[in-house]
Amino acid sequence: MPDTNVASLLLRLVTSMTTETPRLASPNWRIELPTLTARLVTLREPKASDLRPLLDLLLLADASRFGIDEPLSEVSVQQLLDRISRDREAGTAFTFLVTISSTRAVVGLVQARQIDLSWESGEWECTLAPSWRGTGVFLETSRLVGSFAFGTLGVHRLEARVLLQNGRANGALRKLGAVQEGVLRESVRRGSDYLDQVLWSVLKEDWGEHWVSTAPRVH
Repeated sequence: MPDTNVASLLLRLVTSMTTETPRLASPNWRIELPTLTARLVTLREPKASDLRPLLDLLLLADASRFGIDEPLSEVSVQQLLDRISRDREAGTAFTFLVTISSTRAVVGLVQARQIDLSWESGEWECTLAPSWRGTGVFLETSRLVGSFAFGTLGVHRLEARVLLQNGRANGALRKLGAVQEGVLRESVRRGSDYLDQVLWSVLKEDWGEHWVSTAPRVH
């Protein structure tokens, strides 16, 4: 008959392994986003000191609002920063600040949110400063974010909604292999006007040549 102390020790060991497994299996990105780098851009998680550059960026007339419903101010952008952190910890969204690798200047913000609880499908949106549009920054940013979503999170499908009149962004999504699925009529409000959006989707199996390394460099 086995020694009682040995049996008790084995029971505690098995119990400890069972209770620890879920915590060890949780994705590291929920704790802290990695820094993603390419030739032109470096993507990192926004922080408190980015408040002013973010406010300037989001005040652009065609900027995405990233869920901000109230008038833009330092308070509403701070609330956005707080929500970005909470959503990452909950695993429901991740947000990267787009900076220029050579100067560290803040030039954009990109966010992906889950559509379903398993992250099979996600939705992403991006805003870039006008002076950096058409320079390759959007394509590099998209390749990093797409590779991170498809590779690290295991996303199967990413959706994007782009203003119909934004020919440059629609063309860039086409270059990424995204498929136009339709036009969402008057689906977004800008001031007193309702504007049409194009619905795009890209699948993991379509990513092909757009895969880039997203090896983590956590700071």
